[in-house]
Amino acid sequence: MDIGVIKEIKNRENRVALTPNGAKALVAAGHTVKVEAGAGDGSGFTNEDYRTAGGQIVTVDAAWDTGLVLKIKEPQTSEFPYLKRQILFTYFHLAGVDPALTEALLEGGTTAIAYETVENDRGKLPLLAPMSAVAGNMAVTVGSYYLAKFAGGKGMQLGSVMGKRNGKVVVLGDGVVGRHAAKVADGMGTNVVIFTRHTDRGSELKHDTSGNLRVALSSPEVIAKELLDADLLIGAALRPGSRAPHLVSKAMVATMQPGSVIVDVSIDQGGCIETSRPTSHSDPVFQEQGVTHYCVTNMPGAYPRTSTIALTSATFDYVLRLASGGISALREDNGFGKGVNTYHGHITCRPVAESLQMLSRFRAFSEITD
Repeated sequence: MDIGVIKEIKNRENRVALTPNGAKALVAAGHTVKVEAGAGDGSGFTNEDYRTAGGQIVTVDAAWDTGLVLKIKEPQTSEFPYLKRQILFTYFHLAGVDPALTEALLEGGTTAIAYETVENDRGKLPLLAPMSAVAGNMAVTVGSYYLAKFAGGKGMQLGSVMGKRNGKVVVLGDGVVGRHAAKVADGMGTNVVIFTRHTDRGSELKHDTSGNLRVALSSPEVIAKELLDADLLIGAALRPGSRAPHLVSKAMVATMQPGSVIVDVSIDQGGCIETSRPTSHSDPVFQEQGVTHYCVTNMPGAYPRTSTIALTSATFDYVLRLASGGISALREDNGFGKGVNTYHGHITCRPVAESLQMLSRFRAFSEITD
């Protein structure tokens, strides 16, 4: 199969969907890899690296004109004309972006496979996990930066000073993002509260921390209480395929101390704090209710080398199966098939259809025959 690798055009998005080593393995398996010129530059992979691996360096048009297209982020408006009946494998987050993208995918008849809804045999999200880990780690460091007085924050440093813990971090959600954020904050010597919906997660969540981590059951009343003296709030709630639930209202944000910081990692799916709205690496923060909000929709793009290597490691087996088997690979593996969000003019992910109020366009992938 011809495989296209696209150069990302989203604001300061420097990741690439395939490393040269990944390209080499695909070529060895008998496939043709067409890499858009400069696609890997931001991650430190040159055109010559891909040529040496057996890939072809091509124009943007040629990279899109392939049977399987690999990207990192959802197609931007200027890329909509390229959408047709190819297989497109990327992060889509359709429930959290402009419905115009979904309409463009439907109109083009594109088979849109979302990294974030592919499941393994344990019901986990293996292609979302590595980027969630990077974002979780980053949430604490970027939040700490904006707490500095020179950055508009209250001037509270997160971390241990002479053996005493300083600062308070509240984490909403105990998935990959939440666990990584809590572990980093705890390791710095910060007081950490992590919210979960599960009554039996306490010992598990404390396993990789110092033991000072506090675990709380999620409820509006308890969250509101913990926010009163929180320095950093990290939104890490997830409903696969759906819009993130609003766990913190505008009124709750108003009770936070001036100069506090919110990092809403859930913003890809619409955000779990009512006052959140998407921002970019070029313009990452805004003030609302006296609180700094960081809501960048592609946080791991700040660390493209780490992110690209981690993501390719996770996605490569799926890419190889798609290249070798096409649509059959999706039908043979139910978890892989759950990654299909649109197919031949239908929305095939129910949470997406429900979030966009487009249930009339929904049809289960398993019910559609070629």
